[in-house]
Amino acid sequence: MRVVSLCPSNTEVLAYLGKLDVLVGVDDYSDWPNMVLDLPKVGPDLSIDMDKVEALQPNLILASLSVPGMEKNIDGLNARKLPYIILNPNSLEEIANDIRVVGEALNDARLGDKKAGEFLAEVKAFKEKAFEEDHTPSLYWEWWPKPVFTPGRVNWLTEISQLAGAENIFATEHVASFQTDWEDVRKRDPDHICMVWVGIKEEKMRPELVKMRPGWNEMKAIRNNNIHVLEESLFCRPSPRLLEGLKKLSDII
Repeated sequence: MRVVSLCPSNTEVLAYLGKLDVLVGVDDYSDWPNMVLDLPKVGPDLSIDMDKVEALQPNLILASLSVPGMEKNIDGLNARKLPYIILNPNSLEEIANDIRVVGEALNDARLGDKKAGEFLAEVKAFKEKAFEEDHTPSLYWEWWPKPVFTPGRVNWLTEISQLAGAENIFATEHVASFQTDWEDVRKRDPDHICMVWVGIKEEKMRPELVKMRPGWNEMKAIRNNNIHVLEESLFCRPSPRLLEGLKKLSDII
C-alpha cells in the first residue's frame, strides 16, 4: 500500500492502527508522531497540491470534509481519478467507525475492529468514572476569540466534556460549531474557560487578554483563575488522540 493523508486527524488514525509504514505523503499540518515530519508534504489541508499527490502514486488517499472548503480537494481527486475515502467524524462513535473503515481499506479489517474496540473501551471507562461524580462543572470552549466560535452539542468536545465529568455550556445549541459573542458567554457564566484556538500554538494565546473582556472579571472562571490554555492538537482534531486530551482535561477539572 501507498497511502497519502490530507489532514492531521487522518494521519493520527493511521498511527493509532500502527500502520504508518504505508504512509508516503501528508498534508503540511500533520505533525504527529514526529516521524511524519520527514515525509513528503502535499500542501495545506485546504489547498492540497494534486500534482504532488499524484506524483506519489498512492493507491489510497485519506481525504476529509472536517473543515469547510475541503470539498475542493475532493473535486481535484475526482478529476484525476485518484482512489480515496473520506473521513468526517463528529462524535467519538464515528471516530471508532473511521478506525474500522481505514483498517478495512488497508485490507486488515480485523485490526480495524480490534483497535476500534480498544478506543471504545477507553471511552466506556471514562463514562463510568464520570457517572460517579457528584459535581458537574461547566466549561466554555473557545475555538476562536473574535468572532467567537465554540463547539455545540453535535461535536466531540461536548462528549469529551461529559466524559471528564463536566458540561459544555453551549451543548444547548444543536450544531457542531456555534457562532456567538462575549456577552452570551458572560451570561452563561462557566466554571472553566478552555482556550483551544484552531491553528494557534499555545504559547501565542494570551489569557490576560481574555480577562479584559467587558464584564468577564465577574465570571466564576475568571474569579477562580480557571482559564486553561490547551493544546489544539489534542482537542480540535477528530482523532484517537482526543483520549489523550480527555485525560489531561480530567486532571485539570
